[in-house]
Amino acid sequence: MLDLRAIREQPDAIDRALQTRDAALSVRAVLEADQRRRQLVTETEELKAERNRVSEAIGQAKRRGGTPEAEMARMREVGERIKALDAEVRGADAALEGLLAELPNPPHSSVPVGRSAEDNAEIRRWGEPRRFSFEPKQHFDLGETLGLLDFERAVKIAQSRFVVLWGPLARLSRALAQFMLDLHTTEHDFTEVWVPHLVNATTVSGAGVLRKFEDQLFRTQVDDAARPLYLIPTAEVSLTALHGGEILPEADLPRRYCAYTPCYRREAGAAGQDTRGMIRQHQFDKVEMVKVTTPGQSYDELESMVRSAEAVLQALELPYRVMLLSTGDMGFQSAKTYDLEVWLPGQGRYREISSCSNCEAFQARRLDIKYRPAGGGRAEHCHTLNGSGLAVGRTLIAVLENYQEEDGSVTIPKALRTYMGGAERLGARR
Repeated sequence: MLDLRAIREQPDAIDRALQTRDAALSVRAVLEADQRRRQLVTETEELKAERNRVSEAIGQAKRRGGTPEAEMARMREVGERIKALDAEVRGADAALEGLLAELPNPPHSSVPVGRSAEDNAEIRRWGEPRRFSFEPKQHFDLGETLGLLDFERAVKIAQSRFVVLWGPLARLSRALAQFMLDLHTTEHDFTEVWVPHLVNATTVSGAGVLRKFEDQLFRTQVDDAARPLYLIPTAEVSLTALHGGEILPEADLPRRYCAYTPCYRREAGAAGQDTRGMIRQHQFDKVEMVKVTTPGQSYDELESMVRSAEAVLQALELPYRVMLLSTGDMGFQSAKTYDLEVWLPGQGRYREISSCSNCEAFQARRLDIKYRPAGGGRAEHCHTLNGSGLAVGRTLIAVLENYQEEDGSVTIPKALRTYMGGAERLGARR
């Protein structure tokens, strides 16, 4: 959520920034709603001040034995008007909050202006795609031939866009998650956290992803049907909300958290895209990174977060590139986003495997996450960052495709062999 004071002070600058994101709403609508609310508040306060003055006069008159009928009648009118105005103020508050919730985060000045992924900027590449002496297969053909990927049984027990992993491939998926967690917690100063996978609407809205994923969320009803719980589309939701409503000491920042969770998305907007395989699944695993920082720390921490995600790919020796997203391709809550795209030889192109974003104070303002400056003074909103470190399923795909051999087997990356009991290769399931 944007700072209302900043909108009042810099409406034209914020409006221009939001236009680069094709925001459907102008800040003018917010200013008009804000003006209406302020007028109602002013009228209410004036009437309450009048009520206090006249009430004192009525009390004095009664003590002298008088019966101030006119003043008492006036107070009844004022009381009714105040009651009605209080209701109007509540409605104006809700309307203003609703409008603010519709505004995306303005982009950082370093973000390229564009309308789509076509306008993203490539920052760097790492590794050379492997040259195969045979035609490389896509992961679903490899996995099904080995008997380790089972989409047919997944459809039987659930529906499409689910998968069953058998034997060593299930272990390899678990090994990837464990390797990522170990790397982030031992070398990158992250604290591992186990978080709820079901969260309330306040948590989802606070992270800003209800707007981003509202047509993709799975929701469950609890005893009170008016208070549903949502299956998390990413652990970012739970991790970001950990310090909601808290004031953290500046000396304790930055906070760096990571979590391994399943994630759930309906993929409603992906009709016809990646219908085969594991690229787009309703259920997938991910290791997520979240940081809570001061404003002065956040952009250094964003670069550090990207390097943490890159370290996983480098350790696995998977070629990738880093892309800076344009204004038209960023998430609703992000001020700046880098995507890491891994090379998939079966498709012959790079595909997203991690997205790292600085949301600045956008989420912290919604969740009321603040810090107390070390020198004292008023508490300020923190900045929050999030990034995949990495998407486990897509990393599994990258390993299968990049490490495939001509006989259909798959070499296990050296970094994972200790997690696989020393095994060096995946062969066909017996």
